[in-house]
Amino acid sequence: MVWKPHVTVAAIIEREHQFLLVKEETDNGIAFNQPAGHLEPGESLINAVQREVNEETAWQFKPEFITSIQLWRKTPDSPSFLRVCFAGSCHDHQSDQSLDEGIISTHWLTREEIVARKSQLRSPLVLTTIDQYLNAEHYPLSLLKTFLDLE
Repeated sequence: MVWKPHVTVAAIIEREHQFLLVKEETDNGIAFNQPAGHLEPGESLINAVQREVNEETAWQFKPEFITSIQLWRKTPDSPSFLRVCFAGSCHDHQSDQSLDEGIISTHWLTREEIVARKSQLRSPLVLTTIDQYLNAEHYPLSLLKTFLDLE
């Protein structure tokens, strides 16, 4: 059997010292998370994060930089995730758009409000990446290169 991590993307979106999070249903109950999801076949990482933000929040997302690329596993028996976390801004909210399956609601929360919900976070990466963002860990999008269907 070949080991393969799940490739995921996530978005940090800050507005007036508040961060956009989703409240979602998970296998382990209700949790707060950044807009995030899996890379789909034939999709670039940037297209994936734009799609996921739109599906989960009804906002259009403009990635501006990368905050981190993380390899995470909860326990030795858990799957591994290779997660690319982007930061950027959002615009053109479509309030009448249905949100992705499992998304209960969206919330703009301060870092302190997120810390107060620490036990409800989908993973420790939520707060870790917000802190990386606040500590100016910003890397150019040009680090990412997409070579799909190249001969």
